[in-house]
Amino acid sequence: MEIEVEGAKGTPSAEDLEQAYDFDTTLEEDKGDDSTSVGHRMLMSRRELLQYFRLIELEMPTLHALRKPFVPPSPTAHPIIARTLSYSGLEHPVQRKAALVVPISKLPLKDAAAMHKFKLLAGTRWTIEPPKDAGLAKEEMQAEASKDSLQRHGYFKISHEAFPELSMNLKWCSDTLDQLLVEANTSTETFADIPLDTRHMASQAHKRRKGQQRLTADGSEAKRPSIADFPQEWLPSAGQVRKLKKHLAKKEKEAASRGAASLLHREIVVETQQAEQTQTA
Repeated sequence: MEIEVEGAKGTPSAEDLEQAYDFDTTLEEDKGDDSTSVGHRMLMSRRELLQYFRLIELEMPTLHALRKPFVPPSPTAHPIIARTLSYSGLEHPVQRKAALVVPISKLPLKDAAAMHKFKLLAGTRWTIEPPKDAGLAKEEMQAEASKDSLQRHGYFKISHEAFPELSMNLKWCSDTLDQLLVEANTSTETFADIPLDTRHMASQAHKRRKGQQRLTADGSEAKRPSIADFPQEWLPSAGQVRKLKKHLAKKEKEAASRGAASLLHREIVVETQQAEQTQTA
């Protein structure tokens, strides 16, 4: 690199460079007309903006030639969704939490018995409706919702944050899912006689309606119970009603006779006390 120094040609020597960059001789005397610190910050922001403009002008054609169209991952090839949270460099305890969401219909379960066993093992982590924070695409959610209720197997969600690192929590969730799949595909015990527990989904539906129990576990409207829904086999027969009436009438007569006897007894006691007081006087 050629540097032009006054009075020198070609490659300058060390003495020439020292003389050229001597601040005592090259810098002008401070006259108090320099910009303020705020002005220097404004100039710095302008320089940064100009630097980006140069990158756009010079590097954009190269980047445009290297661009590739974005192809979203297929839900069939990649059914498991890993979800994390970041605060862009800020330290927060929730950043180590990891969550996995996957449709049960896309898991490698060998038959319906294995799918039933997996739902039993999942417990409250299995839901019919997809979790709101699952990160599923709208098209996938609409396709799953359009299926028949018998074909909708729901979703499985598991999360963990006990370990200090995000990768450790994510590995724990993945290993737990693998263990559940291995146990569900084991045919030694299918638990086919045990029904699925949907109380946690009914509780979620109850909370969404703020106390109005009008939704079932799958989110559909439920009919309010009325007196017409009372089981007919619980109602007494005509003969039982007649016996009950006779029994009540008998009880009323006995109560009336006991009431009259107690009233007569109180009158006798009062008269006796009055007679004793008269004799004493």
